[in-house]
Amino acid sequence: MTDLKPRIAIIPGDPSGIGPELIAKLLNQEGVIDAANILLIGDDHIWQQGAEQAGLSLDLQQINEEAITTQVSVNWLPMQTIAPYDVKIANVTIASGASSLRCLDKALDLAMAGKVDGILFGPFNKSALTSAGLNAEDEHRYIARYIGFKGYHSEINVLDDLMTTRVTSHIGLKDVAERITADAVEKAIALAEDTFRRAGKVRPHIAVAALNPHAGDNGKFGREEIDILEPVIKAAQAKQKNVTGPWPSDTVFLKAQRGEVDAVVTMYHDQGQIAIKLLGFDRGVTVAGGLPIPVATPAHGTAFDIAGQNKANVGATLQAFNLLVRMAQNHRASRAEAQ
Repeated sequence: MTDLKPRIAIIPGDPSGIGPELIAKLLNQEGVIDAANILLIGDDHIWQQGAEQAGLSLDLQQINEEAITTQVSVNWLPMQTIAPYDVKIANVTIASGASSLRCLDKALDLAMAGKVDGILFGPFNKSALTSAGLNAEDEHRYIARYIGFKGYHSEINVLDDLMTTRVTSHIGLKDVAERITADAVEKAIALAEDTFRRAGKVRPHIAVAALNPHAGDNGKFGREEIDILEPVIKAAQAKQKNVTGPWPSDTVFLKAQRGEVDAVVTMYHDQGQIAIKLLGFDRGVTVAGGLPIPVATPAHGTAFDIAGQNKANVGATLQAFNLLVRMAQNHRASRAEAQ
């Protein structure tokens, strides 16, 4: 029988933010080290910095890359990505951005080589990443480019049992309407279905949010609902998919809050983000949906305003870890079946 206990690579995120502190707190949560074989990747002083900030202990058991596939419990793969004096708490720096990217690259290399089953990263700072050479819309596009993935992928936000996908993401509002196409909506629905499948749930109820006020009010406030969304939804229903809508965006999340839907397909970034963060900011998770390897992170940012003060709430990081473990278990099982 295949051992389904997954191996999770964890990287600290931006050293100047709350990531190292969050990971130290995560590893001290009950049940975490029993749920997966954990591989910490990064500089010794960054991990120790996080432990000191959290007022917790962190015992680093060093391992080399050749021994990763036989490791158990918690191990540490050392890297030298940033000098201690270059870590500037609560500041955007090129050095921190470069450190983040180097740790991410190593974790991706290991995942693509089949040595780890999923990746959890502490919050990145997009400005630091950009200054260090990200050269992509966001870290999710960077990941896809780095591993050579050409398929459809997009950021997914998860809160407890609720998931949101987006038809458009990091673009200006003035550009949203022209990007709402039947193909884009179909892909966002399919991404939600696929991600639920990877997490172990089949046939989720997916609600599609409208673009316009009052779902367009029969075309009075726009025709995207009539011309694009309704035909896509009817086509999905004809294939026996549990897809409904388009629902007005000011009410669809009330249905989600009541547990009536499993996922909401939103039309643009803030349509879902605002609702998710109001429903549970300290539990939100971001998943790199559609990629061939499971990748997750807490949905909040680097929180420079509280960095280094032992004020960071580990809730979202714990939720990200728990979700990633489920996805990594299924990923590991699928790889075993394919062999």
